[in-house]
Amino acid sequence: MPPFDLEAAGRCAEAAADAARKEILPRFRNVSVETKSDGSPVTEADLAAERAIREVLAGFDPELAILGEEFGADGDAEERGWIIDPIDGTIGFARGLPLFATLIALVEDGEPVLGLIDLPALDERTIGWRGAGVRRNGAPLRISSETRLSRSLIAHGDRFCFDRFGWRDGFDTLNGELPLFRGYTDAFGHAQVLGGGVDAMVDVDLNPWDAAATQALVPEAGGRIITVDKRAEGQKLGLIFGSPALVEQLEERFKS
Repeated sequence: MPPFDLEAAGRCAEAAADAARKEILPRFRNVSVETKSDGSPVTEADLAAERAIREVLAGFDPELAILGEEFGADGDAEERGWIIDPIDGTIGFARGLPLFATLIALVEDGEPVLGLIDLPALDERTIGWRGAGVRRNGAPLRISSETRLSRSLIAHGDRFCFDRFGWRDGFDTLNGELPLFRGYTDAFGHAQVLGGGVDAMVDVDLNPWDAAATQALVPEAGGRIITVDKRAEGQKLGLIFGSPALVEQLEERFKS
């Protein structure tokens, strides 16, 4: 198959994110919450936004696979296709917190090559693709070049996720070692790493739609990302990403 036109794909991803905003923002702080079979929350906004995203992305290539959190897989998107999460951080969204995100990634030959993180309530959009760098609202971004953990701001996901992923010991080590170890969780935290405000992050117990956009964006912003895939063990994905020197040091804390 010919390679994707990533600039055209980027325009399509932004149009899809615009369509999602139109479904999400009118429902923000005005929506009821239901519980899915896996125990996670879902709202009418999640469902409407994913439908809108899928409709726009189909215009790029109607035969391209799509994997979304709410409506599942249509083909093998983890090999070639779109991977989407209409609202990452539904718990916060449902509680009226403005740190939720829409995630869109494009995968080619098993590798994410384009990523978009949209923070609708903050009006901040981060997008990038292979060979083009990363921009937030049009301004170029670079990941932190910090090298010392002792003076770094490191973000993490929820503690119970580290329990489920088998990384609780590493979490406790960092919690006791670092003066600035903060729970800027979900894709909001990912976006802060890409902008350099957070030096690195450890986020675990993730699904492909939580990880794919970040996997595409981090290298383009000058950072390093390590993906730990435990799906063969019945678990999920883990990410360590940010300043290359810090990622190396953080990886040591989580070696089993």
